[in-house]
Amino acid sequence: MEHIGAGLAALGVIGPGIGIGIAGGQALSAIGRNPEAAPLIQVNMFIALAFAEAIAIYALVISLILLGKF
Repeated sequence: MEHIGAGLAALGVIGPGIGIGIAGGQALSAIGRNPEAAPLIQVNMFIALAFAEAIAIYALVISLILLGKF
């Protein structure tokens, strides 16, 4: 039963993965439209990507806890 829970917890990686892809694409689009703002856009994008990646890591840790490996 814990394997099912771990699999469901691992599905939490899907949302951040999609979000990272959308954020990266939008940032590149914004830089293409306004190249002078590239440094500000990149800093804000990296901060947002770090938060999204943290959510994916939380989902991974929860799935490992449910499997008893952590």
